[in-house]
Amino acid sequence: MKHWLMFWSLGVIWGSSFLLIKVAVEELGPLPLVSIRIGLAALLMGAYLWWSGRKLPRTRREVIALLYVGVMNTAVPFTLITWGEQDIDSGLATVLNSTVPLFTLVFAHFALADERISLQKIIGLGVGFVGIVLLAGRDAESSSPNSFSGQVAVLVASMSYASCAIVIRRYLRKVDPFVTAGGSLIVGGVVIVTITLLTVHPLPDVTELSLDTVASILTLATLNTVIAYFLFYALFAVWGATRTTLVTYVMPPIGVTLGALFLDETVDWKIVVGAALILVGIVAVNWHGRRVPAAKSPVLTEPASSHAD
Repeated sequence: MKHWLMFWSLGVIWGSSFLLIKVAVEELGPLPLVSIRIGLAALLMGAYLWWSGRKLPRTRREVIALLYVGVMNTAVPFTLITWGEQDIDSGLATVLNSTVPLFTLVFAHFALADERISLQKIIGLGVGFVGIVLLAGRDAESSSPNSFSGQVAVLVASMSYASCAIVIRRYLRKVDPFVTAGGSLIVGGVVIVTITLLTVHPLPDVTELSLDTVASILTLATLNTVIAYFLFYALFAVWGATRTTLVTYVMPPIGVTLGALFLDETVDWKIVVGAALILVGIVAVNWHGRRVPAAKSPVLTEPASSHAD
């Protein structure tokens, strides 16, 4: 019972990330929002790594891989999702982000010798792709002003997460997963904060932010990033990778529901059917198969979720 409570808590936490991003991005803008979120999370995770005596990887290959994951699993996808949510509904962003396993499957076929695409997986990919096309078609309807560019941004973020699944599988599978999570947050934080300071002028006045924005950004940094990571790995230690990463299936319905309840976002037949097709595709490509993320270092999506914008 305890572990199932943790599982559903993680699904709700990561599923709510897109709602919180939608609330905060209007006042802060994409780069400042991502900088504060990753920066605070990096400080907290860095303190935990120091307190627990964990060491960062030292081999050249692992360091390069961790730098890549820091940029492509945190800084880039967090920024793309946040930027995209300026023009699309939070529920739609949640659904599009759930395509990570589909993109991971394609990348794994070319990068990993033991992860080849079968007919069953091709069918799953096809079904998921139809769902994506159906969602993209909502842009043409006046009742659903979700820009095509915003949707593409979230899909590119999903591709970025997927590429990191492969890198972690190949090069960081022997590294402590908390070190991978914390180290990547630190790298991502340094990169995105530097870019923000160099490009955003003037910076938002934090003293003028609304209470909703402040609450959203603090929740994103602490609950939706740091605490969610601890929940994920605690479950992972007991359940293993395949069962734990089923949380991917929980996020879309939660994200869509929260967007409809709190932001009055439109829930039409296209988003319902599109989300269903994407989830069916994900289930199809993973049915009786092994998930791509490594058993010792799974990729964290938005969130993350996930893990894990």
